[in-house]
Amino acid sequence: LLKREDAVIIGKTNLDEFAMGSSTENSSFFPTQNPWAPGHVPGGSSGGSAAAVAAGFAPLSLGSDTGGSIRQPAALCGIVGLKPTYGLVSRFGLVAFASSLDQIGPFSRAVEDAARLLDVIAAKDPRDSTSKAASESGYVAGLQGGVKGLRIGLPRQYFESPGSDPEVLAGVREAVRALESAGAVVSDVSLPHTDYAVSAYYLIAPAEASSNLARFDGVRYGFSEKNAPDLGALYEESRGAGFGAEVKRRIMLGTYALSAGYHDAYYEKANRVRTLIRRDFEDAFRDFDLLAAPTSPVPAFKMGERLKDPLSMYLADILTIPANLAGLPGISVPSGLTSKGLPIGLQLLAPAFAEKALLRAAFALESARPFPRCPAQALEH
Repeated sequence: LLKREDAVIIGKTNLDEFAMGSSTENSSFFPTQNPWAPGHVPGGSSGGSAAAVAAGFAPLSLGSDTGGSIRQPAALCGIVGLKPTYGLVSRFGLVAFASSLDQIGPFSRAVEDAARLLDVIAAKDPRDSTSKAASESGYVAGLQGGVKGLRIGLPRQYFESPGSDPEVLAGVREAVRALESAGAVVSDVSLPHTDYAVSAYYLIAPAEASSNLARFDGVRYGFSEKNAPDLGALYEESRGAGFGAEVKRRIMLGTYALSAGYHDAYYEKANRVRTLIRRDFEDAFRDFDLLAAPTSPVPAFKMGERLKDPLSMYLADILTIPANLAGLPGISVPSGLTSKGLPIGLQLLAPAFAEKALLRAAFALESARPFPRCPAQALEH
């Protein structure tokens, strides 16, 4: 679709292997640096796409968002990252991680650019059974109009997340005040099942990954161990050598959750929690047009800081996962810098297929609070 509009594809970007990670340190190739602060992570899994745009290598890039892998690196790299409604953009050609959660979306340095890219890629695709025809179009044309009268809720649980950086919370609240000054009506709201989102996600996503990645057996495609003596050894050695530690961890977790005797206790229970989270959003959107919260509870952390503690790495997506479980659109917009000069991202969430309202509010925030260029990009120009 992009090539049809004369887009120039200049290369592939780095990511966590099979999109499993929050820092791009689980890459099969090398870790990606954050252009704002070398030695710090760019976020993940789509960290290479975010870093490329932040550093000025390209005006636009694509990423995949399964639990926050567009929005979280966008926040850490000080750019715009949009996760569309599940099904709005075709997943044909995407290597499946968790099929009920995965979604493709744009990175950009400006909200208008993200809207322009979405105008091109939001289309029904007969090759993706989850693809839906867009209920609205003209995302660039819909940017104007401001936020006067727009009802924006602040989910209490998102501002009380354990381990949240005070500077991140302060920066997001300051950005919310800018929206309020522009005419938005802001008040608190509760999403009571938010605390269970990470637990539910890390049962559902690995279970789907376990099923999806079973096809990487060294025969049809993927890494293949050439010297295996027989078929059984080929499977074992190809997957043993071809998968990294984090991918193996999630496959084992997912296989366990789907195994006899545990399916109902874990996977089915997680799906019931997912329904409760979806209902929380449905209830909230009866009273509000959008929700606003931090994208990430912390700014970019140092490389290696969380590698030996998978749980702390998983918690990096604690504020982005609920939208994936509910299939809702979300966007991260730069909303300030910490005292150390690290970017802070504000996340806006909307009802399904309400990308126009989402982008309009993001554009209004961007207009009210212009964000500086990444220092690495400024040096280049």
